[in-house]
Amino acid sequence: MGRQMKAERLKRASILEAEGLRQSEILRAEGAQQAIILEAEGRKEAAYREAAARERLAEAEAKATLLVSEAIAKGNIQAVNYFVAQKYIESLKEVAAAHNSKIVLMPLEAGSVIGALGGITELAKEAMGKKE
Repeated sequence: MGRQMKAERLKRASILEAEGLRQSEILRAEGAQQAIILEAEGRKEAAYREAAARERLAEAEAKATLLVSEAIAKGNIQAVNYFVAQKYIESLKEVAAAHNSKIVLMPLEAGSVIGALGGITELAKEAMGKKE
């Protein structure tokens, strides 16, 4: 009788241990599944926000180009200077940021850049004068 009770207790202990391991594996798998889902949702949200940011940037660039085009159409040479200076400075920034070069030798007439920047100042003054 004692051995039978002992065998029954061992059997129950073995069953409980197996159920515990089973439940542990289930919970571990569910956790891994949830982590994969959350990671995918995070990537989706990041892609959505990046696309929205690119769209806003494109809209801003289009509006700036339209304003410069309108100013050029009205014969404002400062608008041309602004547009050229902006593109010139952006190009210089990209050249300077290149990781594959340490020294950049190029003809650079500082006067033309400064003149273009002066044109930007004049454009800003004109815009401010119209708003006041």
